[in-house]
Amino acid sequence: MSIFDRISDMMGSMSADLAIDLGTANTLVAVSGQGIVINEPSVVAIEKSTNRVLAVGHEAKSMINHTPDAFSAERPLKDGVVADYDVTAAMLYAFIQRALPRKYPWQVKPRVVICIPCGATSVEKRAVFEGAIQAGARQAYLIEEPMAAAMGADLPVTEPTGSMVVDIGGGTTEVAVISLGGIVSSSSLRLAGNKLDEAIANHLRDLLGIKIGERTAEIIKIKIGSILPFEDGRERDMIISGQDVVTEQPKEVTVQSEDVRDALQAPCEEMVLHIKETFKKTNPDLASDIIQNGILLTGGGGLLSGLDRYFTERLEIPVWVSDTALLNVVNGCSKVLDTPSALRQTLMRSK
Repeated sequence: MSIFDRISDMMGSMSADLAIDLGTANTLVAVSGQGIVINEPSVVAIEKSTNRVLAVGHEAKSMINHTPDAFSAERPLKDGVVADYDVTAAMLYAFIQRALPRKYPWQVKPRVVICIPCGATSVEKRAVFEGAIQAGARQAYLIEEPMAAAMGADLPVTEPTGSMVVDIGGGTTEVAVISLGGIVSSSSLRLAGNKLDEAIANHLRDLLGIKIGERTAEIIKIKIGSILPFEDGRERDMIISGQDVVTEQPKEVTVQSEDVRDALQAPCEEMVLHIKETFKKTNPDLASDIIQNGILLTGGGGLLSGLDRYFTERLEIPVWVSDTALLNVVNGCSKVLDTPSALRQTLMRSK
């Protein structure tokens, strides 16, 4: 261990560390020894003339499409990566300060483990790293989302056996084959939960002549969305409000779950093709392990009703949904912080 590592470990014992699942839709922050302390939307409300941050998280999300021209409510991450560096740094700063308030100038800054998509470029990685440092981290370490999710779900990532993870977040679908503590093959598809919402909104516009926002589309997906018929055999419906496509006047319609299912067919099929392509790059021995052990489905998008059954049918490989799908990535980051050997072996640290 180098002298710098020894100094870092000594400083680490004087401060709490943070695990951050920096997602397109939501950001989760866990404090070492305390667990998850923040679970809020990745949204920032800004005063345009001064770039002053007015709100982050839940409060900022409620402002989307409701702000006057002088203000804007923005998602600073797109497709799982930083789209607006300054706004991302401001959001991270707000969340870090909320999780670990700095009361004194001499207070030791935390180490931060933060997730990134496995398809992130070097420029995108650098943006996340520098954003975390600017937001108040003493050190920032990057870990690929599928690895963090696998660790959070207690898969045998360090053993000589193949594990496959499909992590569907808000901006990306991450697919990875993991063995002996590393990612053997991986891919990142920039189609996930937000694109499902968009598909629902577009389909209802064409089918029912109604325009709805992303928040309404997300509610529809959660309440009556499914990719296969519901296991209880009963279909669902709900009344929604929006704007008439032709007259632009307020409009109220009843949406059927079958209509939502039709909207989701194309994007879900694209996910299937993406998973198949990743599987093709896997060597036969690891492929045999995956066929025997099944595929872990995690992330918020993985909770879409019937998606595990749909993937099982289309892939002809058992697919199971993690009971902690929404928390696996941040829990995996926390485990890395608690395991010094994992911190050195599993992480990618930007120089």
